[in-house]
Parts: sequence; C-alpha cells; structure tokens
Amino acid sequence: MTERKKTRQIRLGSVAIGGDAPVSIQSMTTTKTSDIDATLQQIASLVAAGVDIVRVAVPHWEDAEALEAIAVKSTVPVVADIHFQWKYAMAALEAGIQGLRLNPGNIKYDDKVRLIAREAKARGVPIRIGVNAGSLEKDLLAKYGAPTAEALVESALHEARILEDEDFFDIKISVKHSNPAVMIAAYRQLSESCDYPLHLGVTEAGPMPLGGVKSAVGIGTLLAEGIGDTIRVSLTDDPVEEVKVGNAILQSLGLRKRGLDLVACPSCGRAEVNVLELTRKVQNAIEAEKFTVPMRVAVMGCVVNGPGEAREADVGIASGMGLGFILRQGEVVAKVPEEELVDALLTEARRVAAEKVAAGDSAA
Repeated sequence: MTERKKTRQIRLGSVAIGGDAPVSIQSMTTTKTSDIDATLQQIASLVAAGVDIVRVAVPHWEDAEALEAIAVKSTVPVVADIHFQWKYAMAALEAGIQGLRLNPGNIKYDDKVRLIAREAKARGVPIRIGVNAGSLEKDLLAKYGAPTAEALVESALHEARILEDEDFFDIKISVKHSNPAVMIAAYRQLSESCDYPLHLGVTEAGPMPLGGVKSAVGIGTLLAEGIGDTIRVSLTDDPVEEVKVGNAILQSLGLRKRGLDLVACPSCGRAEVNVLELTRKVQNAIEAEKFTVPMRVAVMGCVVNGPGEAREADVGIASGMGLGFILRQGEVVAKVPEEELVDALLTEARRVAAEKVAAGDSAA
C-alpha cells in the first residue's frame, strides 16, 4: 500500500483529521434531528459500532433548534448538514456544533458562504465542502455535459477559493459520485490539486451487498493509494451497517486495529445513572489493566436499548436504577448491583482478553 499523502491537519471537536491522524469513520443519522432523544439514541448506536464522527440533517428550522442539545450530549463530534438555507448554518454555529457540511451547488450566494466562513473561523469550526454529482451547479453541467470528475473537482476548488478569500483554511473536501470509477478519478485529481484533507465516499451506493462492494471498491482503492482522511459508506440501510463496512474496509487495509476503544451513550431522559461518572470509572479501571489486546468497552445509561446498542462491543455495561447488566457483544451475561458494576465488567474483560491472547490477537 502506498504511503498516505500528508494533508493539512484540522480538528473537528476532539477528532484530528489529516496530517498523521488515523483515518476516521463517519456516518449519518436517519432520524428526524428535531427528535433529540431519537437522534441521540442513534448516535449512541453508531458510537458503539465504532463511528468517529456523525452528521445530522438540518432541513428545517426545528432541526437547527435541536442542535444545541445534540452537540452537548453527543460523545463524538457532530456535523450539521446544510442545504439551501444559509441561516441554518449560522444557527448551527451558534448552537455549538463541531462541524459544518456545505454543498456549493445548493447555497447559491457567495456572500452568504463568506458570512458562514467568517463565523466558523471565529468559532474554530471546520467546514466540509461536499460536492455531489446529483447537485452540481448548472453552469458546470453545461460546461462539461455531465457530472464528470473534472466538473466535481472544479466545483470543490471554486468553493474552497471563496473560503480562502475569507482567510479560512479549516477545510475538508469531498467529491462524491455514485459511480466508483468516476469517484476515484475525481479524488485522484483533487488530491493532486490541493493539500486539504479529503472525505471519501461513493454516494447513493444503495443496499447491501452491492452498496458495500461499490464503497469498498471506491474507498478502498483510494486509501490503498494513500488518498483519504475520513470515510463514509453510504448505504440504504441502518447506519450502523455503514460503520461496520467502514471498519471492515479500514481493517482490511491495516488502517484500524485499536487498543482500548471506549464507547459511551450521550445520555438521555431514560438514563437513571450518571453516565459520565460511570464512564470515567470504567475508563480508569480498564486502562489500569493495561490489556495487550484490542478491547472495545461500552457504557450505556439504560437497560432498555443498552444491550442492543452495545452489541458491537467486546464487553459493556447497561445500567439502570440500582443495578445493571454486564454485556458481552450485546448479550447479557450477568445482572449485578450498581456498586459492583465496574468490578464485574473487569472480570468479564479479563476473560475476553485471555481468549484474545490465546487466539494470537494483539493491540495496535
């Protein structure tokens, strides 16, 4: 595999992107963003599956109003997906969102894009320029006759220049197409033309298994060439499946094999324990063990959805009032009093670690 291209590094909340940072996995919620609890629950499911960044749609004003609560409670950075309405981008920034995604084919007024750039810069929020074949500017379609790789790249670089004119450089770019061959050609051209971090994806890839194959071909080819800093597998399916395929792509290329991978729900109205405090206790206890194998540990704040959300974790906790479940890959293996949860989790984690050592697994 070719050495990764060294791109400009940006920060999306707690996640470093570009430079020598590892390739990150992104997915997108399918809930109505205005339904805060449902959106946070889905984010928790995605985090348990291994997502690093989550994007939420903001098509209506009530969605923009929900962003503040979502940004505060999500345990991974949240990107607001903005189409057409520049005012929603401004509202997202005011809400404390960690990232913006703008489509140059949809926000038609350069002065509004400049306004967004100035506000994003003031708040230290990066912007992804998200070009899609299905929403390319009409003048570029007329010029090239179709959403070609050249058209996608020209659109992206034009938008980047607008942001650069405002002294804004915390930029990530995507040039997605539903045809993996066109997508690959576009990203190759873009990689030659700039040093911004690139977000890879085959848009509208469709259902499994074909959607996974298209994504693996497009994303995997580019990653093998050293191109790409974040990825999203766009499936017509539960977004958790997107994360699974994304993880598989990275693992198949040797780009993801973690040591301690602690995931925790953002908490919601169903939580009957202090999830943040419990998560810190679990993190300290697991880190003190110094396991030499990859270990994904989940901390979930309720016993309603916790087992299902933690099904991708090696071990986990789903806690209720006064008691909780010890989980192994989503299956309940013990029910213990609240004060014994961390010790019981450690016991199960040691069993998992011993089995992994016996199987020859190791952390990286």
